[in-house]
Amino acid sequence: MPLYTCSPLLPPPTVNSHSPPHRRAYSSSSIRRRFTSRPKPISSFPPNSAKFSRTPLLQCSSSFPMTAEQDSSSTSQPQVQGSLLKSRAFWVSESIIAWDVDAGNDSCYLFASETAALSLTGDGVLGEDVKVQLQEDRHGLPENVKAKFPHIKDYRAFTVPPDLDVKSLLKAQLAVATFSSDGRCSDATGLQLPGVLDELFSYDGPLGAVYSKEAVSLYLWAPTSQAVSVLIYKEPSGGNPLEIVQLEEVNGVWSTRGPKTWEGCYYVYEVSVYHPSTLQIEKCYADDPYARGLSADGRRTLFINLDSDHIKPEGWDKLVDEKPDIHSSSDISIYELHIRDFSANDQTVLPEFRSGYLAFTSQDSAGVSHLKKLSDAGITHVHLLPAYQFAGVDDEKGNWKSVDSKILEKFPSDSSEQQALITAIQNDDGYNWGYNPVLWGVPKGSYASNANGSYRAIEFRKMVQALNRFGLRVVLDVVYNHLHGSGPFDENSVLDKIVPGYYLRRNTDGFIENSTCVNNTASEHFMVERLILDDLLHWAVDFKVDGFRFDLMGHIMKRTMVKAKDALCSLTKDRDRVDGSSIYIYGEGWDFGEVANNGRGVNASQFNICGTGIGSFNDRIRDAILGGSPFGHPLQQGFVTGLLLQPNGYDHGPEVVAERMLAESKDHIQVGMAANLRDFVLTNFEGKEVKGSEVLTYGGTSVAYALDPTETVNYASAHDNETLFDIVSLKTPFEISVEERCRINLLASSIIALSQGIPFFHSGDEMLRSKSLDRDSYNSGDWFNRIDFTYNSNNWGVGLPPKEKNEKSWPLMKPRLAEPSFKPQKSHIHAAVENFSDLLRIRYSSPLFRLRTANAIQERVRFHNTGPASVPGVIVMSIEDGHEGLPGLSQLDPIYSYIVVIVNARPTEVSFTSPSIRARTLQLHPVQVKSNDEIVKRSTYDRGSGCFTVPARTTSVFVEPRGV
Repeated sequence: MPLYTCSPLLPPPTVNSHSPPHRRAYSSSSIRRRFTSRPKPISSFPPNSAKFSRTPLLQCSSSFPMTAEQDSSSTSQPQVQGSLLKSRAFWVSESIIAWDVDAGNDSCYLFASETAALSLTGDGVLGEDVKVQLQEDRHGLPENVKAKFPHIKDYRAFTVPPDLDVKSLLKAQLAVATFSSDGRCSDATGLQLPGVLDELFSYDGPLGAVYSKEAVSLYLWAPTSQAVSVLIYKEPSGGNPLEIVQLEEVNGVWSTRGPKTWEGCYYVYEVSVYHPSTLQIEKCYADDPYARGLSADGRRTLFINLDSDHIKPEGWDKLVDEKPDIHSSSDISIYELHIRDFSANDQTVLPEFRSGYLAFTSQDSAGVSHLKKLSDAGITHVHLLPAYQFAGVDDEKGNWKSVDSKILEKFPSDSSEQQALITAIQNDDGYNWGYNPVLWGVPKGSYASNANGSYRAIEFRKMVQALNRFGLRVVLDVVYNHLHGSGPFDENSVLDKIVPGYYLRRNTDGFIENSTCVNNTASEHFMVERLILDDLLHWAVDFKVDGFRFDLMGHIMKRTMVKAKDALCSLTKDRDRVDGSSIYIYGEGWDFGEVANNGRGVNASQFNICGTGIGSFNDRIRDAILGGSPFGHPLQQGFVTGLLLQPNGYDHGPEVVAERMLAESKDHIQVGMAANLRDFVLTNFEGKEVKGSEVLTYGGTSVAYALDPTETVNYASAHDNETLFDIVSLKTPFEISVEERCRINLLASSIIALSQGIPFFHSGDEMLRSKSLDRDSYNSGDWFNRIDFTYNSNNWGVGLPPKEKNEKSWPLMKPRLAEPSFKPQKSHIHAAVENFSDLLRIRYSSPLFRLRTANAIQERVRFHNTGPASVPGVIVMSIEDGHEGLPGLSQLDPIYSYIVVIVNARPTEVSFTSPSIRARTLQLHPVQVKSNDEIVKRSTYDRGSGCFTVPARTTSVFVEPRGV
C-alpha cells in the first residue's frame, strides 16, 4: 500500500474515510486500494445451505455511523441523551468500567440481555435480564489501565460488583446508564470489551486446525459467542454439509475433535454472537481466522496439513541450507516486485505460469534472467507485494475481464481512451496490488494455477525455493494494520464475525477507526497481537519467508513489533529448519491518525522504533532527491531534478529561496547517506557542526531518527506514486533530452545504492520503467503496470493514466506523453540496466559501503564540500578504512583503504578540490573504468592538486587500493 510516509515537507493530511488521502509523504496508494472490491451481496448464510433472510434492526456502518436520532429505540419521548448504537463506555478489567459520562452524582447501572432485547426509551433502558448498580471509584482508573488505554486515561472509573458472573455477561448485549435521584435516565451507551476480554480470556494454546496421526482438532477463540458449530463440506463449493458439529467451549475457546478423513475437506464456522453494529444476536458464517487454505471463492476453509510431504517440493526441508548467505543485515539490498507484474507481459513464460507463483520457476524466461542478473550484481532480497488472501481480484480466472491490447495500441500516446477502457473493467480483471487483506495466513488464490485444494501452498513454496536457488531471499509484504471487511454480513469479514468489536480499533464512540483507509486493527489487544505473531511465524516456518515489510507499521504497537522480531530471531535451523537470525523486518513508520503521538500506546513510528534493529522507510532522502513530496506540486524540483540549477518554470520563490532549498536538500541527503543516524555529526549548509537529529525538515521535525544503520531503508521510489523515470520526466525541464533524463534516473539510484543503511529499489527503476505517469497504479491493470524484461520498451506513452487519481495533472502530462522524444529507446534501456548493475557491483566491492554500526559510520564517513562556500548541487563523501597493525581504525577492506564518492547533480561538469584529500593515491573505481558508460570514464583525479573532475549528472567513485 502506499508508502504513506510522513513527509518532512508537508503537515500530515486530515484522513477522511469517505475520501481517503494517500498517506502523507507516505505513499500514495495505500488508501484507495482498499476500496477496490465491488460491493458484494449481503448474506448471513453459508453457500448452498438453507437460506434465510431478514432486515437487521439496526445496521450501523463504521464509516457512516448512525446518530441517536436514527436509533429507533431512542425515539420515545421524553428524549434521553445517549444511544445504544454507540459504545462510549469501556469495560477495561473484570472489576472496572470506564466512562466519561457527565452525570454529577447520578447513579450508574449495568444492563445485560442475553437475547439482545435492550432498548432505550424515555423511561431508560428496558429489556434487560440483568441490572446491577456500579459504584464510582473516586481515585480514577488504575495506572495499568491508563497505560493500556491512554486515550481514555481521564475517564471516570466505575466498580463492578465482585460477585457478578462477568464471563457469562460478556456474551450478552450490554449497556450502562445513569439515573438522577428522581429515577430519570440521563445517559446511556453500549460498552467496548477488549480490556476485560484480554484480562479474562487471553490464551496461548492451540488455535486453528491441529493435525495428529489419528485426528483433526479445531480450536476457535470466541469468548463472546453463545454457540459455535462447524459445517464440514467435501467440495470447495456447492453441495450440502457432510456433517454439522457443535463445538464445546472452555474459557472462551471452542473446540472439537474430528476424524482424519476431514483432511482435504472444507469447513465453515457458524457463530451465534451479539454484534454491536446491528444490536442483534447474529448467526455469522466465517472462515477460520487461522486458515491455511481456502476454496477458490474464499468462502470455505481448507483442511490442509502443511507438514504433509505431498505439499512440499522436492528438497523443501533442506532449503535452509541452500539459502543465499547473509553475513549481516547491513549487507541487504531490496528489490520490490509485484507477483503479477513479474510475468503478465513476459511471452517467454508458459501461458499457464504467467501472472503467478510458478513464473518464478521458469528458469529461462526473460524475467528470471533479469533477476539473476540483479542477484549476480548484488541484490539480496526480493520484496513481494501482498501475496496473502486479499479482496479485489477474483481467484477464479475464468471470471476475469480484459481489454484486447491490440485495441489499446491503436490510440495516441496521450489519449484518454486507454484509461477509460481499463477503468471500465478494473474491478473485474486480474489486477490489484493486494492491500485489501481478508485472511493473512493463506497465499492468494489468483496467483495459483488452481485456487482450490493445496495448489496455492505448493506453488508458493516452489516460488520461494526458486528465488532462493538463484540467489535471492524473499520478503513478504504484510498488512496487519487493517482488514478489508467488517460486520456480520460482509463476505470479506472474518475476524469481526468471530469476536465482534475486538479485533478492530474503535473510536471513543465505538465506531471503527478508518485512518489507514478502512477497518483499522488493534494490535494493542492481546489476541490481535498474538494473531500477528502467529502469522509471522507461520510464513517464516511453513513458507520459509526471509523477511517482512510492514505496511503502515506506525499503526502497529512498538511492543508488537519488538515481540515479532524476537519471535522470528528465536527460530533455529535444528528445531524449525529456519535461521531466524537472518530474517529482516522493516516497514512504514508513518505517525498519523488515532495512533499519532502514542495516542493508543507507544506505536512503531520512525522515532519510536529506533534502537530495535527494525528498519523504517526514509522518506526524507526520497523527497530531497526528487523534490517536494508525493502530495506537493508535481513540478517542485529537488536535488537531482534541477532545483536552482536547471529550472523547469515552476515558481520556487526568489533565487535566494531556491538556493536555500537546494542546500537544505543536500543536507537531508547527506544525513541519509550516513544511514539517517540521529547522532551522526556533519557540517550543515550554514557551516555549523550539527547532529543528524538537529537537521530539520521543512515541517520542523528531525531528519534523522535511526540509532543503527539497519534501521534506515533508503529509497527514491516504490510501488506508490510515480515510477522514478516518470517523476524525473515530470520535474525536469520539458526541453532536456531523454539521454539527460536517463542520467538523472541513474543519478538518483546511485545515491541510494551508495548510501549507508539498506538500499531499496522499485522494480523497473533500473529499466527506466514507466507507468505512463500514473501516480497510483494499484488498480490500473496490466496495461499501465507492464514491465518488459526483454528491454524493448519502458511502457512510456501508453495513454493518459487513470482519471481518478491523475486527472488534475493531465494538462501537465498530455504534452509530455505526446512528445516522441520523451520515450527511451531500447539502447537507453540496455544502458540503464548495465549502469544500475555497476552501482550494485560497486556497493558490494567493499564492506565500507555497508558499515555495520553507528560508531563505524561516525568514525569513517565524512562529507566535504560543506558549509556556505560549498559548490551547489555537489555531494562529496569519503569513507576511510584502517590499516592492519596500525593504531586507530580497524581494517575492514583488504582491497581499498579509502573511497571517495562524488555526486554531481549539476547540468555541467564540475571540478572540486579538497585539501584533506590531497596526495591520496586515488583512481576511478575499476567497475567504472570498465563501464559501458563513456561519460563516467571521463572522471579524473589529480593527486598533486587534489582536484576531482566529474561530468555533468554523474556519480563517480574513486578508490585508493592498498599497496599502491
